Amino acid sequence: MNVEKREKIIVDWINNYCDTTSFEPKSLVVGISGGIDSSVVSTLCALTKRKTIVLSMPIKQIKSQHDLSIEHANWLMSKFKNVEHKILELENVFKNFETTLNEFNNEHGFANSRARLRMATLYQVAAANSGIVVGTGNKVEDFGVGFYTKYGDGGVDISPIADCKKTQVWELGKHLGVSQKIVDAEPTDGLWNDGRNDTDQLGMTYAELEKAMENKAIADVMSLGADKKTALRWLDQADAHFMYGDDEFYTDSVEKYGWVSRHFDKVYA
Repeated sequence: MNVEKREKIIVDWINNYCDTTSFEPKSLVVGISGGIDSSVVSTLCALTKRKTIVLSMPIKQIKSQHDLSIEHANWLMSKFKNVEHKILELENVFKNFETTLNEFNNEHGFANSRARLRMATLYQVAAANSGIVVGTGNKVEDFGVGFYTKYGDGGVDISPIADCKKTQVWELGKHLGVSQKIVDAEPTDGLWNDGRNDTDQLGMTYAELEKAMENKAIADVMSLGADKKTALRWLDQADAHFMYGDDEFYTDSVEKYGWVSRHFDKVYA
């Protein structure tokens, strides 16, 4: 799938969700960190032409990361009239939380609590604006290896890039015009005082993780009788259908890969 089609499918999917859900959200609320995932998601939300509220929520955040989130927000507002930006300083709130729970001091627990405080903030802003919280998790870290904070950045209403691999998120970022500094920045969850990045924590690069996931998926489809080339093409089209409801999948799949379409439950179990 080319990047233009991926952009259109995701933007249409967000709009369709808002149009068909009983809640009828009046705004899309996104937390931005200065990283590629939140930058891409916030831009895709802006492209829906719906009111989009982007929040910078620094908590002991490295200045360069926070500066990138501000730069991205300013770029969005210069490009889209439907975008609003708020800087919500949560440092003092978090310090009070740490002090209150000092008896239960745990570095990992407090790191995850940063994400959970941001989640609560996003939902408060969404409630005040009749909105929904839009997640920034991608297929590899959040929905592949589970690299997210439970009830933190994993606490969202919708996840528009849940079916995008990290390399596809970077590709979307370049296509959408996201700052090259953000595209080039080392991925990090921004939860640690020492500035450790995702590779430090995962022990693998995203390219290595994607390769492992891809090999497993290819093996599953090939076990049904496909050659590798066919398996790759089918998986690309199937992903678009199962995540975003891309109807072209059925036409192409029945004609070209009918034998495996009847068994997609085995691949996506």
